[in-house]
Amino acid sequence: MKNKVVCIVGMAGAGKTTVADEFVAQGFAYLRFGQVTIDEIKKRRLEVSEASERKIREELRKKYGMSAFALLNSVKIDRLLKESNVVVDGLYSWSEYKMLKERYGDSLFIVAAYAPPVLRYQRLVGRVAENDPKKRFRPLTEKEAKARDLADIESAEKGGPIAMADFTVLNLGAKEELIEQVRGVLSKIK
Repeated sequence: MKNKVVCIVGMAGAGKTTVADEFVAQGFAYLRFGQVTIDEIKKRRLEVSEASERKIREELRKKYGMSAFALLNSVKIDRLLKESNVVVDGLYSWSEYKMLKERYGDSLFIVAAYAPPVLRYQRLVGRVAENDPKKRFRPLTEKEAKARDLADIESAEKGGPIAMADFTVLNLGAKEELIEQVRGVLSKIK
């Protein structure tokens, strides 16, 4: 049986990392696409912030094209796939989706996490960054969250992979409800 790549897509605050964490709990190896951005920020000794992240993301896409994060992470995915199924937290662009679909074919599944903007903004404003060395849960102001949404939709091609998702989970209530939906998706993928 061939190992699978499951990419989690969704807007900031939709619950992507929570969804990915459940896949990890079920034995999937974990890869965060956006870690490339955080690593570059640390390398340059910049403050981890929405502004510095956007700057680095845009630079990487300018240098490598809109499939930058898939390109920069594909060797890691291949290495992890040799041992287990892989969950990718944070596929962003349509170009990344197309590159991964071409590379992994029927072994690639896209899971979209959805929550409406008002709920996502509440979550993002309420995030606590302490005790999060990997910077997976950074708080954003409502203004930053809205700006991030616009940048993700208009510049990062983020809507395409969400629209083409194989599965969509709704993150509208309690975490347990989301986890239950993810387990249903897992049973269909396996």
